Amino acid sequence: MKFFIASDLHGAAACTQKVLAAFEAEKADILLLCGDYLNHGPRNGLPEDYAPQKAVTLLNQYAEKIIGVRGNCDSEVDQMLLDFPMMADYAVIFIENRRCFLTHGHIYSPQAIATGTGPAPRLPAGSLFISGHTHTGVLEYRENILFLNPGSPVMPKEGSKTAYALLCGNRAALKTLEGETVRELELK
Repeated sequence: MKFFIASDLHGAAACTQKVLAAFEAEKADILLLCGDYLNHGPRNGLPEDYAPQKAVTLLNQYAEKIIGVRGNCDSEVDQMLLDFPMMADYAVIFIENRRCFLTHGHIYSPQAIATGTGPAPRLPAGSLFISGHTHTGVLEYRENILFLNPGSPVMPKEGSKTAYALLCGNRAALKTLEGETVRELELK
């Protein structure tokens, strides 16, 4: 099974459409979304193609393929519009017999796991911690846990070029919207 991971779409319809086109082009089976679907948030500027109603229509076409979690810019009103559950702060799924903790990153963060401060899930070695929130692509092992952040196709930060990630078999990759691989590694 192939998993496509995206985050921080922030209501940008044109970027949402490009992400969904990449999902189709990659022939992925499941779309994991790490929150911040429709709203840009008070700390971010307004995306150039901000059209949350169009983003809703686009995302709802893939509702049966989406596993999503709530971001810090998401609300109950957003859930009323979206046809897939997205109000949980996290989801635990298994991919290739590996525990995957899917979250946005504002409550459960990579820093909390690394430092043991704040709310942090206890993950066994070989687990994946998948999050968004920072708008920067990350694909690295720390203490035998894979930390994966697909970045943001809408508002990349810190020079990040990544827009989505893929998990398939024993491989993980960060990619640009154009499909260029930025980083790839084999899962331990």
